[in-house]
Amino acid sequence: MNISVEITFTPLHNQYRERIKNFIIDLRAGGFTISETPLSTQLYGSYDALMPFLTQTIKTALGEEEKGIMHLKIFNSDRSDYVSDI
Repeated sequence: MNISVEITFTPLHNQYRERIKNFIIDLRAGGFTISETPLSTQLYGSYDALMPFLTQTIKTALGEEEKGIMHLKIFNSDRSDYVSDI
């Protein structure tokens, strides 16, 4: 099964930019199809490959923070080819 994941990382401190940047760099290194926006990052791929990668990447990012939020949405289809009709 292919999935689409939307993820937003929010470190809860003033020096958040570098942490978010490093998290996105780690996500890019996974080799999955990726789309970045100012508010979130979307990843697309096989559930069986993407979820273990995300589990480790999220654990690393949150482990480096005293406080932080990871907001995740998972859609059970690859939506990487979505184009708005508006």
